[in-house]
Amino acid sequence: MADGSHGAVLVAGAAGFAGAIAASLLQRHPALELGAVTARSDVGRRLSDVYPHHRVPLVLEELDLDRHAEGVRAAIVAYPHGAAAPVVQGLRARGVEVVVDLSADFRLRDLQTYEQWYVEHVAPELMAESVYGLPELYREELRGASVVANPGCFPTAALLALAPLARAGVIDDVIIDAKTGVSGAGRGASWRTHASRVDENVDAYGIDGHRHLPEIQQELGVLGVTAAVTFIPHLLPLDQGELVSCYVTPNRSLTQDEVDELFTAAYASEPFVELTDRSPGVRDVRDTNLARITARADERTGKVLVFCAIDNLYKGAASQAVQNLNVALGLDETAGLT
Repeated sequence: MADGSHGAVLVAGAAGFAGAIAASLLQRHPALELGAVTARSDVGRRLSDVYPHHRVPLVLEELDLDRHAEGVRAAIVAYPHGAAAPVVQGLRARGVEVVVDLSADFRLRDLQTYEQWYVEHVAPELMAESVYGLPELYREELRGASVVANPGCFPTAALLALAPLARAGVIDDVIIDAKTGVSGAGRGASWRTHASRVDENVDAYGIDGHRHLPEIQQELGVLGVTAAVTFIPHLLPLDQGELVSCYVTPNRSLTQDEVDELFTAAYASEPFVELTDRSPGVRDVRDTNLARITARADERTGKVLVFCAIDNLYKGAASQAVQNLNVALGLDETAGLT
């Protein structure tokens, strides 16, 4: 372990987009040490050969829970849903202090809801132990957490956009119009994200129900929203980046001053949330852990319009995982992210 390090961290699934970024951030982290990188593909290759721009010289290894859990304090698991849960379970059983899971396996609080939208859960006993990893909403719960469920990218942006209004109890109805780049589909691109289909095109998907909808509905419900949420994502011909446009029907008239007060109270001291008068764009936050938000009271319609831009691979996945790791381990929350 390097001098001054607060512990070594394993990244399991480092050959994927988010896993590789997490490894890159940890490689340069001032208080943590990147202990090992494992993958289900590209085993034997250096991560810097798979992703030269991340400059991580470690060799990708096949995951061996007994060997890789030994000597690491924490882990980030960047596996797909269903495949992540047994890895999280195995790492915790072998004494790894904190595991941050980038999949959906521990985000939903209700087992039946998870299995309705995903697959049969192989480690349901850990669901009660997990903490939803949105630090701006769950910072205190994250301190000392053992299993952290990193939020989905759409829920991250949508919840940050809507939390101040939800907490104030003013949301009567909300439509979330979300747009994202093709990297959200992961390294194994499908027909929907193929260049020939995405180029010069905009495509709505998940119109009969997207898997992030129950996650958004769950967390808004915790904040007191009882209305059914309308959520429609769209695919844009971008590499990285995500913008959610939220159209809120409030249960009472709100002025711009009232809206400004709610958002300033919520985020003025947050290190990774920026409030702006100008509608945010995805280039404003690319390759950062920032969420950039604009909120407007529309006098003509009486609605409140909220826009939030994030980088889907950073704040929507990898850098938020490092932020969660910092909080859970009692480190400076911004370490390695600024």
